[in-house]
Amino acid sequence: MVKSVGIVGLGLIGGSLARRLAQRDVEVVAWNHNERPYDAARRDGITCVGSLEELAAAKPEVLFLCNPLKVMPEMLQRLAPVLDRETTTLSDVGSVKGMVRQQVEEAGLADCYVGAHPMAGTEFSGFAASDPAIYDEALWAISVDETTDYQRFLKVATLITGVVGNRIIVLNDTTHDRAAAMISHTPHVVSTAFINELSASPDRNIAAALAAGSWRDMTRVALTDPERTRAMIEEDADNVETLLRDLAARLTTFADDLQVHDDAALTRFFAAGQPFRDYKLRERESVESQESSRIGESHESGKPENDDTERIVISVPKSGWQQTFLDSARRGEHIVRFIQPWQVEVETRSAI
Repeated sequence: MVKSVGIVGLGLIGGSLARRLAQRDVEVVAWNHNERPYDAARRDGITCVGSLEELAAAKPEVLFLCNPLKVMPEMLQRLAPVLDRETTTLSDVGSVKGMVRQQVEEAGLADCYVGAHPMAGTEFSGFAASDPAIYDEALWAISVDETTDYQRFLKVATLITGVVGNRIIVLNDTTHDRAAAMISHTPHVVSTAFINELSASPDRNIAAALAAGSWRDMTRVALTDPERTRAMIEEDADNVETLLRDLAARLTTFADDLQVHDDAALTRFFAAGQPFRDYKLRERESVESQESSRIGESHESGKPENDDTERIVISVPKSGWQQTFLDSARRGEHIVRFIQPWQVEVETRSAI
């Protein structure tokens, strides 16, 4: 088990992770670009240091870069000459993986790097908004390539599944970034387009008065710091551009069909997404079942007695382990624990 973790950046994601790890008896050493969060962080059991170099000198077993992606090259260049690569495995929490890996390679740190991206957060920012609970039931994507050292991967993966208590899927950078554009980056653009449309309307005050659940759900992410959102989208620009053009074409076709009242086309449009509706219904029913069974005793696996979520054991080959994990993720399986280094237990959680 990993016993010491370094955190660069005590914002929402880094601060929440640092607090969660500290609660679970991990030695957490952190550096932030300013000292504003230090007093509060120290009250939560986090050791705060005065420089990035001092953090590296502490030789944490895993060091998470939780800084904005725009300063990633600077952080990597500063770490390169001082990081103890024998002791420390480098990771990050960025929402784009291909660009970060390229920057890691340029800094000469690829041999000790394992990428990560927690699917957690809120529309707020800063250490004051941090909350260890944002990692409750969270899924992390771990990004690897053909050169990733398995023992370093295992260190990051078991920290997340064991200590943080989360599930993981393992992807390559291209697959991750394409999927992130679909479920995160492009929705931010669409959500922002909605609030831009309302803001430009002469009837915006009336529309705001009538806004209820649908509007709230469609525009929540547009409340995020716009500069942070813009930076995130630009870092995955190619994938977002492709998706926006595909989406625009789909919407234009729907508008044309609506104009001419093409009943068959409109029916096809609303039916096409039924597999996702069915998936969400199963997910909701599963959550309700688990909530109702929490009063029951748990099995040795840690599952509530009445939890019928499918779990299977996968043996991981020493050659081609990256593809084995990617295939598992594509089947909708999430890794919940490592039984031993080359054997994992998975749940089928996102099969559409």
